[in-house]
Amino acid sequence: MASALFTRKEVESRNTRNDAVIIIDNVVCDVTRFLLDHPGGIEVLLDNAGKDASKCFHDIGHSEYARDWMQTFAIGEVVPEERRAVLPWPPAEGEEQWQAEQWSVRGLVDTCGAPLVLAVCAALLYTYLF
Repeated sequence: MASALFTRKEVESRNTRNDAVIIIDNVVCDVTRFLLDHPGGIEVLLDNAGKDASKCFHDIGHSEYARDWMQTFAIGEVVPEERRAVLPWPPAEGEEQWQAEQWSVRGLVDTCGAPLVLAVCAALLYTYLF
């Protein structure tokens, strides 16, 4: 990885389609050439451009391959006095359990409870009435 150091203020100004830089775990990545290829779409990268995207990156649960590939976009690091704590990798056992539950029926109800119930009721009414 390049040994360039960046302040968070320097990264903030690099938030456009032509110059998109993000911070993940104190590593500064220029994702400009990756915008169109990002599996999650261009919007997620542009929404995080110029910012610390560590939480977003971890919340999605990127694979180890994605974490390694991220290093190909690294252009430097955050200056030591502005670094933040880095989440451990791989995720803790409890975190993996949470991610598994997130995609279970229970997780779906916890996340989308009211809209899901309304959709089911609407489907039943439609079926009953027509």
